[in-house]
Amino acid sequence: MPHTLFIADLHLSPSRLDITDCFLRFMAREAIHADALYVLGDLFEAWVGDDDHSPFHQQIKTAFATLTQQGVPVYFIHGNRDFLIGKRFARQTGITLLDEHTCIDLYGTPTFILHGDTLCLADADYQAFRRKVHQRWLQQVFLCLPLVLRRRIAAKMRAGSANANQQKSSTIMDVTPQEVQRQLDKADVRHMIHGHTHRPHVHQWRDQGHDYQRIVLGDWYQHGSVLVCGPQGCDLQTRDFSNS
Repeated sequence: MPHTLFIADLHLSPSRLDITDCFLRFMAREAIHADALYVLGDLFEAWVGDDDHSPFHQQIKTAFATLTQQGVPVYFIHGNRDFLIGKRFARQTGITLLDEHTCIDLYGTPTFILHGDTLCLADADYQAFRRKVHQRWLQQVFLCLPLVLRRRIAAKMRAGSANANQQKSSTIMDVTPQEVQRQLDKADVRHMIHGHTHRPHVHQWRDQGHDYQRIVLGDWYQHGSVLVCGPQGCDLQTRDFSNS
């Protein structure tokens, strides 16, 4: 049956090989049979530049290259952890980098896809940080630093972010409903798929006489999370890490 797959928030790293193993099984056994695979950000726990050729990263790149070479298109939207993935990574893997806000035709249904962090307007501290690190000149300066230093900076920033998030309420870290509606109205679509919040759910509501749907992808901390979409609709599923 025709189907397209969506994943996000895997946060792949050498410290969580159970996640990596599940991802590699997913790529080899499931994604190979899909019409397309969309990765909606935070594939990696951190990405400090396309020149990081560690064995771990090479393993992940090989999985993508194998898939795209078999004819399965892979589309990628940057997350807040891997926004420095660039054209070199795309060339090496065969993936296609998409704009942070993109509309696609999903089996006849116009669908708005994004990572999801731009929807969380109540988290003012994060939005200020995001605007800062997305300045192109600052990214270029960072990428000119030695790789070992970039890794240290990324580790320090992750630790700081984890500590800050513990102090924030769940409401602050979730999407702002008004922004969701604004983005859908701006794109003139009624269906949205995103990640980032780690709160998998299918939200449905009605506004101004129209039916809307927002699907939130899950993270891969306790199990894999995969959205399977076909001509008849979408199904949010999980994948067991222990499945051999």
